[in-house]
Amino acid sequence: MSRIITIHSFRGGTGKSNITANIAALLAEKGQRVGVVDTDVQSPGIHILFGLAGHDIEHSLNDYLEGTCGIQDSAREVLNGQLPGKIYLIPASTQVDDIVRVLREGYDIRMLTTAMHELINALQLDTLLIDTHPGLNEETLFALAISSTILLVMRPDKQDYEGTAVTLDVARSLEVPRLLLVVNKAPPDLQADALKAQFAESYGCPVAGVLPHSSDMMALASDGIFALRYPDHALTSQLREVTHEVAGA
Repeated sequence: MSRIITIHSFRGGTGKSNITANIAALLAEKGQRVGVVDTDVQSPGIHILFGLAGHDIEHSLNDYLEGTCGIQDSAREVLNGQLPGKIYLIPASTQVDDIVRVLREGYDIRMLTTAMHELINALQLDTLLIDTHPGLNEETLFALAISSTILLVMRPDKQDYEGTAVTLDVARSLEVPRLLLVVNKAPPDLQADALKAQFAESYGCPVAGVLPHSSDMMALASDGIFALRYPDHALTSQLREVTHEVAGA
């Protein structure tokens, strides 16, 4: 049975898109067929991690929402031949006119529900990952409502604490079947096990992992998928554990 997994954060800068891209790659490494939808139409960027520049995007999620193409037309296979499985990316447009139009006019949120199920069926996906815009808005509520799992990404930073709690409350009110936290960019001197236990107790939610701040990740600067570039890195091992938890394996 196909899974819809939303990766979300209350604030920007948590590393949410990087985590999404790495989970997609690690699932495809296991032979899965994975879809990745960038619903962050206000500030798209996950396509860069998959080696696409903005001008490489022929059809986008924006085109589908405007009725100029089918959702399958916007799906592009990425990392072709590099992994046993498949990854299909549905990017958001980087064109200024398209972004401004969405911000001014909005779109029919119901079209996204239709799109997700069409993608799963047409591409025979095992897992569909939704990379959201930070914060709480109509698009976020849609993603939460249709997902089987929500992975909330937060940093061990006081500015993230309250917003994450609010997001969890909203997800629980929508009766999302499975909620998980991942703590990202943790200072290396913090004890991961203690931090994991602390957040699990504070939020009443399982913690899929605690990922340390990594200078190697920073140096990569979104120029590719970290887990593929550094398969033997300690951070990659931790990303594998998070992927295992998120996939419910």
